[in-house]
Amino acid sequence: MTRSAAPPLGVYIHWPYCARICPYCDFNVVRDRGRAGEHAELGEAILADLAAHAALLGERTLVSIFLGGGTPSLMDPALASRLIEGCQTLWRSGDDLEVTLEANPTDAEADRFSAFAQAGINRLSLGVQSLNDRALVFLGRNHDRSTARQAIDAARAVFPRLSVDLIYALPDQTLESWSDELRTIADLGADHISPYQLTIEAGTPFHRQVLRGALKPASEDGAADLYELTQTVLSKAGFTAYEVSNHARDDRARARHNLVYWRGEDYVGVGPGAHGRLTLEGGRWASEAPRTVRDYIAAAGGPGTASPRERLSPRAAALERLLMGLRTLEGVALADLAPLAIPKAKLDALDSFARVEKGRLIATPLGRPVLDRVIAELAG
Repeated sequence: MTRSAAPPLGVYIHWPYCARICPYCDFNVVRDRGRAGEHAELGEAILADLAAHAALLGERTLVSIFLGGGTPSLMDPALASRLIEGCQTLWRSGDDLEVTLEANPTDAEADRFSAFAQAGINRLSLGVQSLNDRALVFLGRNHDRSTARQAIDAARAVFPRLSVDLIYALPDQTLESWSDELRTIADLGADHISPYQLTIEAGTPFHRQVLRGALKPASEDGAADLYELTQTVLSKAGFTAYEVSNHARDDRARARHNLVYWRGEDYVGVGPGAHGRLTLEGGRWASEAPRTVRDYIAAAGGPGTASPRERLSPRAAALERLLMGLRTLEGVALADLAPLAIPKAKLDALDSFARVEKGRLIATPLGRPVLDRVIAELAG
């Protein structure tokens, strides 16, 4: 295989530390307080894990590195530089390698943006979540509207690409206030916006509040109205919804790392609790690293990778392609769905929600808001 023909590869690096844990979050995160001594150890474990994956995979073309969490912007920029350099040493970088850092818009982190840019970060994913101060308090965020706007300005001055995360369908959220937030973010110059509907995840503080009757989530109809408004406002602002929850000003602004997931390409997952998907020995393999920081560090010091692997059945692999690929404008190749043996009659019956075009199954505008139901029908 020539170097140019090496399959594309993404790398996800999970940094689990957070200054505070938000009440809606069910990610694998821990409070950073009192854990500074672990940071260097975890960094070495991640580097060892990357090297073990490289020995397993052989030659690949690195198309994206994503430092997520948690709050990886709490990381020492020098360590971020080592991790990025480690990836680039182990695999050949493709043209226009995307290197993303997730960050929160606090003043302390914004002041460090330049150091992260020098470390090799060329795309910032900023967790603004809201421009409404009351909503930010409700969401447990440690910034306000003014700080968020300052962080956006600081990021635009340093990074070539900026993505902003927002959360909608909050209790009592109005169409007018949400429209104002979307237009403001677009006007501030983000080239990528990811609006996510608030979901109440089991085991989170929000979930416990719902069980006690202290929190009433937005209604299904109200959330649907906010979704439709999102499409209208961002489309008028020049954004394309290339995925159900992701909008980009142009093709170059689309998140290459997320496309790795949605296209069923290979990605290495390193760091506590990180997931990976790799094509090995003619099959699709799933991995999940040990969840706790101490267990991960201990495992990464041993032989092989820190992440036990499980071979997916053809049906399980096809289900993943359906779940991920149908979220995008480009859809998913019918050939990838062959193990599901979806009857033609079922495809015909769902034609208003998902259509076959040039050998690909693509969700229609009518189908995208109810994608979970569409996928359940197709997979049943």
